[in-house]
Amino acid sequence: MEWLNKMFSNKDVKMTDTDKELYNEGGNEKPLNPSLKEIDSIIKEEFSHSIDFHYSAVLVGNRDGKVYYFDTLINKERLTEEIYDPLTSTEGKDAIEGTKDLEEFRKEYFSSVPYTFAENYHQVFWKLLNGYAVLVIDGIEKAICINLGDIEKRTVSEPSTQTIIRGPKDSFTESIKTNLSLIRRRIRNPNLCFEQYRVGQDTRTAVVIAYMKSITNEDLVKEVKSRIEKINVVGLFDSGNIEEFLTDKTLTPFPLTFNTERPDNAAANLIEGKIIIIVDGSPFALSVPTVFTDFFISTEDYYQPFFMASFIRIIRYVAFMLSLLLPSLYVAISTYHHELIPTSLLISVQAQREGVPFPAVIEILLMELTFEVLREAGVRMPRAVGQTVSIVGALVIGQAAVEAGLVSSVLIIIVALTAIASFVSPIYNFSVATRILRFVFIIVAAMIGLYGVLLMVVIMVVHLTSLRSFGVPYLAPIAPLLMEDQKDVFLRMPVWDNITRPSYLKPKHGKKVGDQASRGSKSHSKGNVT
Repeated sequence: MEWLNKMFSNKDVKMTDTDKELYNEGGNEKPLNPSLKEIDSIIKEEFSHSIDFHYSAVLVGNRDGKVYYFDTLINKERLTEEIYDPLTSTEGKDAIEGTKDLEEFRKEYFSSVPYTFAENYHQVFWKLLNGYAVLVIDGIEKAICINLGDIEKRTVSEPSTQTIIRGPKDSFTESIKTNLSLIRRRIRNPNLCFEQYRVGQDTRTAVVIAYMKSITNEDLVKEVKSRIEKINVVGLFDSGNIEEFLTDKTLTPFPLTFNTERPDNAAANLIEGKIIIIVDGSPFALSVPTVFTDFFISTEDYYQPFFMASFIRIIRYVAFMLSLLLPSLYVAISTYHHELIPTSLLISVQAQREGVPFPAVIEILLMELTFEVLREAGVRMPRAVGQTVSIVGALVIGQAAVEAGLVSSVLIIIVALTAIASFVSPIYNFSVATRILRFVFIIVAAMIGLYGVLLMVVIMVVHLTSLRSFGVPYLAPIAPLLMEDQKDVFLRMPVWDNITRPSYLKPKHGKKVGDQASRGSKSHSKGNVT
């Protein structure tokens, strides 16, 4: 059907999917024909090839009717209770004369269920694909669409990649409604806005942007909306599919969006003035704009005393430098700069390397690659054996390599310490950038020693200063230096002292307290904004 193909080729359409709104944009919309026979043939032509598509004949008063639905998208018990049982009681009643009587009929028999009316095939097909049962009555040019959606979904559980000791233990799921609920329960504020788009030529996946209307910069909101509307993909199954479309077009190993599976983290970013992007079917939400220091901050920092939180945050920065530079420093010093090592330690190191047939760079590349293979194997293997294989494999291979004389004992310590330091980062995809750059630093260090390491650090810093995330400098608030934002970068100041939002976000209200938008107020039951 040409008009349907045209509908699904429209990739930049903004859509809402509330119970009272229908998707009315797209191609030519052929109105429903009063003849049930013709409507039946067109619907069957479109969906009869799917085994989960079902229909059944019913009597509506003295008129024939049919109910269409996908049994994989609805609750069958509700189908019986809310459609078939009420329709059974219509037998022998007066027939519906026209569309004017349809609303009265709906009020009498379907008054307590969410519904919409469909006036064309476009709307009928869309509602069927979104978990509605569609009732078509012979001689009536409208169809009643009853919302019976009930898709099996994973329950809310603990985060799997961003675990903490103290704090909320819930995480996002693959259900977008559940994810929005988890955020709404934390921010009971009418200024919290959710706006929905449909992305994906074939999948038509729901993408929701969340922001605080009273806080978030309007220009930032417009920019995020513009980039989402320009996304051109065939299918969208996870937030990672659109991550590269949202970021500035820059080749970099560093992530320019912040992904989180923690609702409390997403809520905190919203309060700061950032925008959260949630994709239906993905348990990871994206937060934009993102800066370099975001990847060293954990939500647990704000649930612990500020002394402990500051200490742990410093450890994260030190661990980042260790995981990035420690192997390259070992190669550079052991190859070119022996004078930097104390004499007794130098004698011990050289004695261990006496029987090793490879230079230091080959040694460390061999062990780093081996560890990367073991780490990837541990992730991909079944959970019951994955952790055992990775730990036992590392111990056995490391010990065997030392006993065989392929590597030195001190190298095993260097690789192990580097690996442990790389796990300190709260965000996994940031540690991936460190793993990639580590090999570059090792190779340059083997070529020109510490000068190469220093040169690569300078190049990396220059590269970081050139990056932008939705117009925000990636190294903000360090470069450019923003003194008012330094209370939550390397150290976490007490909550009562850290009362300003990041100035680089240019929020409408710079203070977290003292303005009307953030003061406590009485709760209102009519606070939903969609």
